[in-house]
Amino acid sequence: MSDSSIDHSIDHSINPTLYPAALDAKLENFKSTLDGLSFPQVEVFDSAPSGFRMRAEFRIWHEDGIAHYAMNRAGEKRPYMISEFPIAGELIGQLMAPLLASINASAILSRKLFSLEFLTTLSGEALITLIYHRPVDEEWQLAAKALETEHSIMVIGRSRKQKTVLTRDYVTETLNVDEVQYQYQQIESGFTQPNARVNEKMLSWASGCCKTVEDVKSGDLVELYCGNGNFTAVLAQHFRSVLATEISKISVRSAQTNFALNNVDNVTVVRMSSEEFTQALNGERPFRRLKEVDLDSYNFSTIFVDPPRAGLDEDTLQLAQRFDNILYISCNPDTLRANLDGLTKTHEIVRTAIFDQFPWTHHLESGVLLKRRSA
Repeated sequence: MSDSSIDHSIDHSINPTLYPAALDAKLENFKSTLDGLSFPQVEVFDSAPSGFRMRAEFRIWHEDGIAHYAMNRAGEKRPYMISEFPIAGELIGQLMAPLLASINASAILSRKLFSLEFLTTLSGEALITLIYHRPVDEEWQLAAKALETEHSIMVIGRSRKQKTVLTRDYVTETLNVDEVQYQYQQIESGFTQPNARVNEKMLSWASGCCKTVEDVKSGDLVELYCGNGNFTAVLAQHFRSVLATEISKISVRSAQTNFALNNVDNVTVVRMSSEEFTQALNGERPFRRLKEVDLDSYNFSTIFVDPPRAGLDEDTLQLAQRFDNILYISCNPDTLRANLDGLTKTHEIVRTAIFDQFPWTHHLESGVLLKRRSA
């Protein structure tokens, strides 16, 4: 569940012909990480080698009165300036040069501009966040509103303890999963998967896993770390009911919005950590946030986890082993392996996959479906 920051060390003049070999290397590293475990052939889901990233963050470097896109160079104070960014999505690529030209043409917009962030969608929306080392005032708002109109974008201004939203602070993405369209509200400050096309492949794979689980329609799903409901909205169709947890208040609100957008009405979201939820299921102590939730009414057959890079803690690991089916999406092969050492004592791996969310980096997303071993 990790949106790794852009790798500032990569050569942005990428060579797409080298991509297959780079992906093969990731696959071999992944299989090596799982060495010693019994697992089926790894399903591989690739990315476009360029134009795949739907969000990007740039430092703004001022030189001779002109603002430039820039990225930090490890060990050096002076960043290097860039004029194009091939891994960025098509809309970001189209906006970069004309947007910066408009900013440079306005002293109000360029003065003490420190950073610029793009959040875009496959459906054609663009939200631009301008971050300043000064307060943004009414004069800035007028100039930023003109910028919105000129480039058909939405703009947010940020400075210390200040956030000025001109239109709205989110975009609405449309993803195609198994020929069904899903809509997602993506908040400017919230987590989203940056590679939308690979995200579609992840969602399709996870949905397919749920279809293979026996008697799944008569069972319920518990999901930890649900975020903005990215997976939940798709997986809910396969279960009678879903109980999802998420600690971030922003993500909980966004998830509830996304369930409404997609007419998903069998999900309950509670704002609590996985550790707290484990305590609740174990009956260790009551939680006010579960006051309206009757845990005894659920017939959980499956648990879905998409943890941060640290993986599952020991208590959550033991909780997962109580379910017949475990669907695990990982953003860190090393902690996945550590968790699988425990999970495979009670469950067997029946499907594995890798998803190249971040081409040209070492980062890799992966998925594992486990089923309880026969007695």
